[in-house]
This record gives sequence, structure tokens and C-alpha cells, in this order.
Amino acid sequence: MRIGFIGLGQMGFPMFGNLSKTQTNLAGFDGSPEHNEKLRQQAKHLKLNIAASLHELQGSDVIITMLPHGKAVRSSLFDSASNQPLVDTLAKNAMVVDMSSSSPLDTIALANDLKQRGINLIDAPVSGSVPKAKAATLSIMVGGDDDIIEPIKPLFQAMGSTIIRTGKTGSAHGMKAINNYVYAAGLLAASEAMLLGKALDLNLDTLIDVLNASSGRNVATETKLKQHMLEGGDFKAGFGLHLMAKDLNIAYGLNQHAGFVPPQLALCHALWQEARQELPPTSDNTEIYRFLEKKLHTTD
Repeated sequence: MRIGFIGLGQMGFPMFGNLSKTQTNLAGFDGSPEHNEKLRQQAKHLKLNIAASLHELQGSDVIITMLPHGKAVRSSLFDSASNQPLVDTLAKNAMVVDMSSSSPLDTIALANDLKQRGINLIDAPVSGSVPKAKAATLSIMVGGDDDIIEPIKPLFQAMGSTIIRTGKTGSAHGMKAINNYVYAAGLLAASEAMLLGKALDLNLDTLIDVLNASSGRNVATETKLKQHMLEGGDFKAGFGLHLMAKDLNIAYGLNQHAGFVPPQLALCHALWQEARQELPPTSDNTEIYRFLEKKLHTTD
């Protein structure tokens, strides 16, 4: 198979690197000209194939996208600013694998548009931070028909350690959006718990032990609090706060299909959007703790 990989950011580049260990006919591309050129210089030493433009991905059997959102995925496939759209130059019976955190509503619409061109769409978002992307231990949710997914299963196995089939196209992005909401709510609750403990002059290290040995345990209490968020912590867990807020926008937008907005999701969504507005764009998601600390002290 000839494979093109679009989106070589913090997550995409290590995923691309791991894929290159098993795939010889693979080319990557990033939409930022400066970043793409920087990677092209690095690739000379890493023996990776970084394309100079999307034009070099023409004829691909598989296009993998790892982009900020579904609109960027559509743009990469259909943009015709310089040449004919990439989607019109792919191999016969090609497939697009969207590993971005896209809205399932956008995914279903894109799948329908691609199907008219004889192209199948698989949604395969990932769960895990940059270290897991580097270690090829991501969890990958995969939505689409079994007969289409099975031939490219080795691609997923090169990038992740847990592959979960979720059902029809769009289902994986739906489940990813809900998962990210639950994670964001857990991190928010864990941050509030730390602030309550601090206000009560409790030993926060012991409080975290209690949480992790009790029913309050979640991925944030287990992998974020002691590792990154206690006094003197680096607040660099490997996932951007603005990306978390974006993912919550996707989950919040599911009301268009569901017909209702869960009240706790509405509260969680509003707080993360406020944090995104106030904090620098490079802030890590663990900075939600310091945002809440400042907000609560400001309103005293």
C-alpha cells in the first residue's frame, strides 16, 4: 500500500515515526510550511519521507489524517487552491483514515461525500498523550465496516497497543468525544478536590493516596496530580488545554443529534472555554488547576 500521513504535530509525528518502522511506502506532510520544512530537514537524519506538498501524496491507497478537527480534515482532502483536490487523485478504492478528534456529525457528512467518489472513510481517533504516541501504546477506537478495516489493521497495531472496534463510521468519533468529556470532568473534579484539601490544610500527597485507594479514583488522580500538579509540579502532562476545550466543544455539539445537553457537560464545557480564553494557547490541560485557583481567589 502507498500511504500518505497528513498532520505531523505533537501527536502525529511520533505516530508517523512508528508507522514508518513497518511501512516502506509512506510519506508524511504537515500543513504548516515552516513546520513541514523543519521536519524535512530532520527527516534526512531519521530516514523518514516528508513530502514537500500534498501533491506528492497523489495516488495513495490510504490517507491518514491527524489534524485539529474535522474541518481541517475536509480542507486537506478537498482544497484546490494550487492543484486539483487530493481526493480526486487517490488510487481506485482508496480509503481515508481520520485519526483526528473530529465531530461525528462532520465525519458522517464527510463519509457520504467520499463515498460518492468511491472512497471509504474510517474514523480512528486515539486516546493517550504524547508519551504514549511515542511508545506506540495509544488506544485506538475504529469505526467502519469490518471488511474495510481488516486489511489495514496492521497500521493501527504499529501505532497503538489497544484497538477497539466501535461500530459504523462515525461511532468512534462519537465515543472519543464522550470519553474526552468524562476525562475533562474528572480532571476538573480532581483539581477542585486539591483546592478543597489545600483550603482545609490537608496533606495533599496523602489526599491523593486516599483518592487512588478509594472510589474517587480516576485517570487524573492516578497519572496527573502527583506527577505534574502538586506544589512545584511542571504542569506539563503532554496535552494542550486548548485541545481539551476543543474536544469539549465537540461533545457539547452532540446535542444537535441527541436533542438535549447534559447539565454537567454544560458546566464543564463553560469552565474549560473560560480557561481557554484566559490562559496562553500553549497551556497544558493540567493548568485547569491553576485557573480554578485564581478564579476562586478572585471571587473571594
